[in-house]
Amino acid sequence: MSLTLDSYRLLGRSGLRVSPLALGAATFGTEWGWGAERDEARKLFDLYTERGGNFIDTASTYTNGSSEHMLGEFTRDHRESLILATKYSTLRRPGDPNSGGSHRKNLFASVETSLRRLQTDYIDLLYLHVWDATTPVEEILRGLDDLVRQGKVLYVAISNAPAWQVARMQVIADLRGWSPLVALQIEYSLIERAGERDLIPMARELGLGVAPWSPLGGGVLTGKYSRDDLTAMHAAAADGTRKSVTVAGGTLTERNLAIVDVVKEVAAESGRTPAQVGLAWTLRNPGVTAPVIGARTPAQLEDNLGALEVDLTAAQLARLDEASAIELGFPHAMLAGDVARTLIHGDLRVQRRR
Repeated sequence: MSLTLDSYRLLGRSGLRVSPLALGAATFGTEWGWGAERDEARKLFDLYTERGGNFIDTASTYTNGSSEHMLGEFTRDHRESLILATKYSTLRRPGDPNSGGSHRKNLFASVETSLRRLQTDYIDLLYLHVWDATTPVEEILRGLDDLVRQGKVLYVAISNAPAWQVARMQVIADLRGWSPLVALQIEYSLIERAGERDLIPMARELGLGVAPWSPLGGGVLTGKYSRDDLTAMHAAAADGTRKSVTVAGGTLTERNLAIVDVVKEVAAESGRTPAQVGLAWTLRNPGVTAPVIGARTPAQLEDNLGALEVDLTAAQLARLDEASAIELGFPHAMLAGDVARTLIHGDLRVQRRR
C-alpha cells in the first residue's frame, strides 16, 4: 500500500499525528564539514513540507546550533502545522561540564536556548539525546514534567538509552503522574537490527513510538559503496568528510555489503533504488512509527520520499530479513525455541492477539 507524507501516524501513546517519514535536520549547516548551506537547506524544508510532511527532527548541538537557527527562520510561517522535535543532553559548550548531561540545570538551559533559536514559545517533542548513566531518573522525569506543565514542551521522549532504563522511567512516570515518554529514537536499519532484541518490543509494550535514526545505515544502504571502497576509505577515515563518519561508525563492512547486494537485487526487481528499498523495509515494520531521513540535497530527499510508494512482496521481505538476520541472544532465542514452548504450553498452540 502506497503512503504519502500526509498519511499521518499516531506517535506512541499520544494523540499526536506525525508523518511516516521525519525530516532530519542534522544536515542543515556545514559546520561539521558536510551538510547543506542555508539556501539548499531551505529547499529541503520546502520540498518536505509542501508534500504534507510535518515531523522535523533536530538537536541543540546539530551543526553547532545552525540547524535550530535555520529551522527557526524556515518554520516562522508554518509553526502551528509542524511538529518540531529537538534534543538536549549532549555537550553544548566545551569546557563547561554542566552544559552536557541529563541533569536539570542543563535541561532547562538547553531548552531555553532551543526556544530562542527556533523562534517559538514551545517545543512539540523534546528528547533526552544520549543517556549519561549519572543523573537519577527521578530528576530527569520531574524536570521534563515541569517543562510540560509550564507549556514550554508538549511531549517528552528519549533516545540512545538502554531498554531497561527506558522501561523503568516509563513505569515511574506512570506511578507518579508525570508526563510519560511518547517516543524512542534508536539506530535501526537493515544493517543494524539490534533494537529488535529489547528496545522495539519494549517500546510497543509501553507506548513509545519508534523514530529510527540512520535508517540507511550511514548511506551504506544507498548502494554507493562497494568492496573496492573498503581499503581506500579506511585509509581516509580521518579526513573529516561524511564518508569518514560512515567508516568511523563501523557500518562499512563485508557483512553489510552482502546485505546491500540483496537490497540491490530487490531494487532491480522492483524498479526502485536501493535507498528506497532500504527505507521501505523499515517503514513497513509495525514497530516503527517514522524513520528519520537525513538528506543533504533535494535530489536525495526526492529519492528517499519515493520509499513511501514501494510495495515489497512477502518473498522480497523474507530475503531481506534473511540476509540481515541477527542472533536474538538469551533469553529471547531460548524462549522462542520448541523446548521452551513445550515446557510452558505442552502441545497447545497459543497465540497472543493484539
